[in-house]
Amino acid sequence: MRVEVLYFDGCPTYRAAERALRRVLAQEDTEAEVVLVAVNAHEEAQRLRFPGSPTIRVEGEDLFPIPERTEYAPGCRMYATPEGLRRSPTPEMLREALEKMNSGSAAEKTRRTRKI
Repeated sequence: MRVEVLYFDGCPTYRAAERALRRVLAQEDTEAEVVLVAVNAHEEAQRLRFPGSPTIRVEGEDLFPIPERTEYAPGCRMYATPEGLRRSPTPEMLREALEKMNSGSAAEKTRRTRKI
């Protein structure tokens, strides 16, 4: 599994998000390639549809999608956590999002297999 942590240099909280992500992956015994992707130019942000730092994507899918987002630019991102707004998701949020994504992937594989 490929996991990308997209970040903006002006927003250092991506390091805490990366550490939490790696801890959760290790605790769940999930093999993953974690890649840091710097997004420091407006053009990059537009091309990558970057909603802010940190953004965590698994196989190209944002773990915390913002469907109504239409503008993208380098900057910091906020997450609604149980403790209020924070600059990165909590480990519990990461674990839940990864589980949800993995269960969705398994369901999709099952649907494709049944169609064949």
